[in-house]
Parts: sequence; C-alpha cells; structure tokens
Amino acid sequence: MSLRVSNAAVRVPAIIFLSALLAACGQGEMPDSAGVQDAPAIPGSPGAEAVAVDVSMAMPPDTIPVFPTDTIARKGFYYAGGDYVGDPPVMGGQMYVEVWEPREITQPYPIVIFHGNGQTGVDWQQTPDGRRGWAYYLMDQGYVIYMVDYPARGRSAYVPGGVHGDLGIRTAEQLETIWTNVGEKGDFPLKDNHTQWPGGGHRGDPIFDEFIKTQVQFAGQSTTLARFAAMELLDTIGTPVIVMTHSQGGGVGWGVADGRPDLVRAIVTIEPGGPQIGRVDTANVAYREGIGNAWGPVDYPLAYDPPVNDPSELSVYLEEEADQPGEVPCYLQEEPARRLVNLVDMRVLAISADGTYHRVFDACIPKWLNQAGVQTDFVRLEDVGITGNGHMMMLELNSDEIIAFIHGWIQENVD
Repeated sequence: MSLRVSNAAVRVPAIIFLSALLAACGQGEMPDSAGVQDAPAIPGSPGAEAVAVDVSMAMPPDTIPVFPTDTIARKGFYYAGGDYVGDPPVMGGQMYVEVWEPREITQPYPIVIFHGNGQTGVDWQQTPDGRRGWAYYLMDQGYVIYMVDYPARGRSAYVPGGVHGDLGIRTAEQLETIWTNVGEKGDFPLKDNHTQWPGGGHRGDPIFDEFIKTQVQFAGQSTTLARFAAMELLDTIGTPVIVMTHSQGGGVGWGVADGRPDLVRAIVTIEPGGPQIGRVDTANVAYREGIGNAWGPVDYPLAYDPPVNDPSELSVYLEEEADQPGEVPCYLQEEPARRLVNLVDMRVLAISADGTYHRVFDACIPKWLNQAGVQTDFVRLEDVGITGNGHMMMLELNSDEIIAFIHGWIQENVD
C-alpha cells in the first residue's frame, strides 16, 4: 500500500521550513528583486522576513503516484553498446540503462533486470494501480539494480529504414486475452485461476487504461542488439551480477550469461520465452508445426560440451507424458546430454504462475538446463503458497509477495 500525505498536512510545516531557511540566509533579507523584503515576519522567528508560500499547491495531485525515495542514495542512467549505422551515419543499437544505488548496500551482487516483449524498464518501478514496483523493494533489501530499455525500444533509439526491422505493437484485445482479462477472454487451461490482476482488466477500466499506456512498439532486431549491449554493460560494471529476466528477456539473459560467464553469478527467470525446441499451441496444449529455439532455450548458438556447430547435432526426443495436466511434455537431449558449459557454475531459479498461459510449457526450459548440467530450481508458485497470478505478475496485487520469495531464494542459494 502506498502512503500519500495530503497537501493540507504539509502546508504549515512547509511555511515553517521556509521561514527557517530564510533566517539562515542573512536573517531572512533578500534582494529587492525577490519581491519579499517588506513581507511580514513569521512569529517565532525574530527579524526574519518571509512569504507564506502555500507549497501544497505545487505538489503532484493524488492522481499521479509518487513514492518516498529515502532508501535510494543515488541514481543515474547510461547507454550501453551502440555504433554508427547508415549513410549518413546515425547511432543505433545502444541500450538505455537506469541504475539505482541504495543508501546502504548490503547485497554483494547487483541485479540487472531484462524486461519482456513490448515492455520497458518502467515495469519494475510502478504498478498500473499506483503501487511501488519491485525496484523499490530491491532498494529496501540493499541491492544495486540496473534496469534497461532494449535497443530500438522505449528510451533507446529505433533506426528506421530496415536497420532494426519492422515494428509491432500489441492491441488492447491481445493484452486482455493473454494478460489482464483472461478469465473472460483467455483460452488456456489455467485461465480461471487468474485473480491477482488489479481492476477489471478490460478497456475502459482505469487501471487497464494506465497499463496499456506503458506498452510500446517492438522491433525485430531488438533482443539481438540487447544481448551484445548487455555484455558491454556487464563489462562496464566489472563485477559479478545476478541476471533477472522476464518473458522475452529470458532469451536475452541466456545469451548474456553464455557470453559473460565470469560476470554472472545467478539467473532468476520469470516465465522465460520458450519452450525449447518446439512451438506450442497453448489453447490445445499441443505442439505446432515448426521448430523454435533450436539451440535449446534460444534460437542462436550457445556453448555446449561436446561442441555443437549446428543445432541438428543436438539429438533430442519428446517425453512420453507431461508432469501435470495442462502442460506439454518436453523435448530433452538423448543421453549422454551435452553440457551448457558456460552456465554450469550458475544457480538458476525459474518461476511460473498458476494463472498463466506460460504454464503450458514453462517446465521445459528448466528440465533442459538441469539435464545440461545447470543447477536449476523450477518453482510453480502455488507450491510455495502464491496463487492467482498471470504472466505480468510484477504488476499484480501480490507483487511484493513474489519479489520477497525471489529475494529469499537468492539469500539461500547464491553465495
């Protein structure tokens, strides 16, 4: 629950503060140009001359959420990556990075957070119903955090003319169907479990309308550019980090960890894009035609041992049955399985909600990772008493409960 102080409550203290400030600056005397020299003195401040300014008028209205920042010591932004492209040249491929430093750093590893498709770094800062986002919770726990907007997304430049690919954006109908109003419009097995979205989840509901305003366009090259920009970011940070990813960000995170294994201590992945190898029809809980993520959890090369020069060298089979109803069986490697050699020293947490379409295939990437030698905990959130969530769980009513669970896992499993 966010706490708002009414304008009236700050009016008198603000006047007293202004009086004290003026008294400290030359007994309250200011140049004639300031227009306050002949103002009456405020009682209790002898010799001070001040204007009773009603600063409450300048405060943001209650309809604009604001939050205390007392646990934040410093914040700033930085652009990772980028190069000159085109003729005449422009800068492209750079990734906006916002860094928050807590007043008291108590955690040894910073957290670098990668968002999902159509999203930006604002996902971590505020919920659509006006509550503090996960970034504030992580400040309270003493983590330094880095939040990004992928290249060609949000506050990172998109270069038109075919350089960064075509643009797409989700419609209101799509958002309702997959994330916010799934009980009415969803078509996946667990849709009736989804109870934690704030508000009605449909067009015209003020919370949904705030949410859709945060949804942005996405470009075809965005995540490829993000992987390389993120590796540069980790080089700049220079110390090991925890990578936290959501949805499409999962594909970015695996590549960053594979490319910079000495700089990634652990990975927390929230319903990462998937599954590995196959494509899934979530309505019918069945595989569709075509191959996706042919390199395992991603569609680009990863370092295996023995080495893999082409994904066709990964010999795979499909499990006979799934772990639970409403889930597909998973593709796994034939034994002996090749190891994801750059990820084997990292701990991984993968979580999945009980009201999400992602549950149909969320068990598969963790199984692939464990078989490939990567110690991975797959947690169905209902198994730890967290229920009712969908794919955008960081914005939902019990979001603090979920980030508290993630923090607890880090404390117990990341040395």
